[in-house]
Amino acid sequence: MTQTQTPRSQWVPVALSKMIEAGTSAGTAVNGAEIVVWRDTAGAAHAWEDRCPHRGMKMSFGFVRGDHITCLYHGWEYDTSGTCRYVPAHPELEVPKSICISRYGTAEAGGMIWAYTPLGTTEQDPPPVLPALEGVRSVYMDASVARVSDTLQQHSSAPAGDDAALCNAITLTLENTVVSIGLQQISDGQCALHIAVPEGTAPETKEALLDWSEDLRRTVEGLEAAA
Repeated sequence: MTQTQTPRSQWVPVALSKMIEAGTSAGTAVNGAEIVVWRDTAGAAHAWEDRCPHRGMKMSFGFVRGDHITCLYHGWEYDTSGTCRYVPAHPELEVPKSICISRYGTAEAGGMIWAYTPLGTTEQDPPPVLPALEGVRSVYMDASVARVSDTLQQHSSAPAGDDAALCNAITLTLENTVVSIGLQQISDGQCALHIAVPEGTAPETKEALLDWSEDLRRTVEGLEAAA
């Protein structure tokens, strides 16, 4: 197994692209900040603060209509700019433009959806540049990103580079297959690994990666519990 690392920018992977289908949404978190990841029916991905300004309901509980996402609680609708456009209780109301949801910069690369953190950052680095990849699995672990990175380095024949805790993507070569792993710190003790491989990778290779990722999860969580 060989390993290379992508120096961390503020771009954090928050989902595999294939897991967020057009017209759907899902909730996640980065360093404790709750995020709704959703895709409008035209196929564009979005990452926003997961909170409706009206009563604080999670937008990830809502539903997507065209290029609007709608809060489940009172049906307030927001367009892709994050601005509220419709309040069902007051259908004739011209909604004040100040009613809006904070958005993260959003990009898709390497079979993953990436959010630019922290929330509200206006000057953004370029999004990650990765080859065309397809997602295999997102693995959620009760462990920190630093613990996962350290474990991967210990199993790598490559020399240690920069502090592994400062990386948000790792590329491994496993059985002659290049595997890209996006690292998402959910909280101090939880993280997600978004695993992607080159398009056209054989099904049996993907199956082997599922077993490998499960073994990795057990190893890492065991180390975390023993620490």
